Amino acid sequence: MQSDVELNAARTDNRSRLTLTSRLTVLFASVWLGACSDAPVRENPPVVASASLGDEIAVRAIAQVGKPYRYGGADLQGFDCSGLVFFIHRELGFTVPRTAAEQFAASRPVAKRNLLPGDLVFFRTTSKGAVSHVGIYAGEGRFVHAPQTGRLIELRSIDDEYYGPRLVGAGRLTT
Repeated sequence: MQSDVELNAARTDNRSRLTLTSRLTVLFASVWLGACSDAPVRENPPVVASASLGDEIAVRAIAQVGKPYRYGGADLQGFDCSGLVFFIHRELGFTVPRTAAEQFAASRPVAKRNLLPGDLVFFRTTSKGAVSHVGIYAGEGRFVHAPQTGRLIELRSIDDEYYGPRLVGAGRLTT
């Protein structure tokens, strides 16, 4: 026969199991009934238009701001101005010419007032008369470019006191 101590221990153990079982039953019933209730009405999230290719070019250019200028560079170690254009287009699967003058010749002209993100802006920064510098238009009157040795890729105003008077045209690469 079982002693009184053993019987009390068995009763306590059974009550603990019953209490745990009761708690689980209540929890399960609450979850189950809650799942059957009316869900709150939610409005659909706004539909976001997918970014255009030009937007993607501009975003990728902006992502390079702060990277070093490197003469002849066209990779993440550093860029020259046309190397930045070349690199970003190549990353997106497009082949474009390598120099600013070639990129100018290959682009379809765009009026300054019609610039869209991703368009190219061309400058004459030397006395030679040819296009010598290129940047990627980022929108809102700004462009991203790799300026010169010793400086970092930066975002500048297209009407900047240095670059504004040297702007010779803008273009859109037909990719």
